[in-house]
Amino acid sequence: MADEAAGGARRGGEELEAAAAERGPGAAYHMFAMMEDLLEKLKLLNYEEEAALRRHHLRPLSRHYFALPINPGEQFYMFCTLAAWLITKAGHPFEQPQEYDDPNATISNILSELRSFGRSVDFPPSKLKAGYGEQACYVLDCLAEEALKHTDFSWKRPAYPTEELEEEAITEDDAELTLNKLEEEIEEEETDNEENFIDLNVLKAQTYRSDMNESTKQEEILESTTDAAEWNLEVERVLPQLKVTIRTDNKDWRIHIDQMHQHKDGIESALKETRGYLDKLHNEISRTLEKVNSREKYLNNQLEHLVQEYRTAQAQLSEAKEKYQQGSGGVTERTRTLSEITEVLEKVKQEMEEKGSSMTDGAPLVKIKQALTKLKQETVQMDIRIGVVEHTLLQSKLKEKSNMTRDMHATMIPETTIGAY
Repeated sequence: MADEAAGGARRGGEELEAAAAERGPGAAYHMFAMMEDLLEKLKLLNYEEEAALRRHHLRPLSRHYFALPINPGEQFYMFCTLAAWLITKAGHPFEQPQEYDDPNATISNILSELRSFGRSVDFPPSKLKAGYGEQACYVLDCLAEEALKHTDFSWKRPAYPTEELEEEAITEDDAELTLNKLEEEIEEEETDNEENFIDLNVLKAQTYRSDMNESTKQEEILESTTDAAEWNLEVERVLPQLKVTIRTDNKDWRIHIDQMHQHKDGIESALKETRGYLDKLHNEISRTLEKVNSREKYLNNQLEHLVQEYRTAQAQLSEAKEKYQQGSGGVTERTRTLSEITEVLEKVKQEMEEKGSSMTDGAPLVKIKQALTKLKQETVQMDIRIGVVEHTLLQSKLKEKSNMTRDMHATMIPETTIGAY
């Protein structure tokens, strides 16, 4: 089944390209989009586990597996396996095809099942023998849709997880904030979510609006009626929400200087540790190079006579190669001359054979005798015709002579007849 599919793949490649060119410039990429949709549907059906690809020694599909010709035999077997599994998944029992089954019968059974689902098939079954292409993607896509319908699958809107904000630890702050504490809090809380904190600019604007509204009211004497203990409890409850943060400006030169100093300290501390390793590595490499140089010199001294012999043998080999090239050139020239002489000899032999056959052959004599016999027959026929013509001419002359004699006798008048008048 795989061999026949591989043979049909080569025949269908050019037909697919011609059909895609006729439908438009985007038709050539339609099967790629269809293949990606098919792969997503197969993943929803969990095809890697349920289709038992490992049991059939098949690998998972790639994004463009059935859109490009990779291995027609393997692709056709994968197509038949997935089609049988999808038909079974859609509720129609279908026997799993084997490797040596008739491909025409397998394709016919798959298309008949596809028609039973109410899908139209407007292409010849031979298009599926290649194991790839738009038709193969279409068949598998339709079967995957039917399988999803049979499993009551429905597309739902995506559900995004909600991120829970971490509760802030309630810390007791002093009444007065120093600059050092503000810098520490800025460094600790730069990466935290600032939406739960009160912005200083917003707080100023709200305070200014409240002051303007209260200034319009009539000033009265205020007297507090709140208990001190309840006030302290309320302050402790709302203290995290009253925390003030100052947004740092990344363009501030002071922050850049601090970062540069931090990076410099980190580089210096790392360089101290790394320099020791580098010096140790440098010393080891130097010692290894010295050992290699000494061993190389020792080997050169020990193998100097062998190297000299090798150089002599190399020179002799080059001379022998040169002589061989010269001799091969002469052999080539003589071979060419021999071939020319052989051709001339063959022509001479052919001419001699033709002359010998013409000398020993009696066919020309037979032809001459036949020609002489024909000439004699033609001569006899001509003699007969000449005799007939002469006889006809003699008869005409005699007839003419008798007519003239009759005319002469008819014109003569008898003398007795003349005397009577």
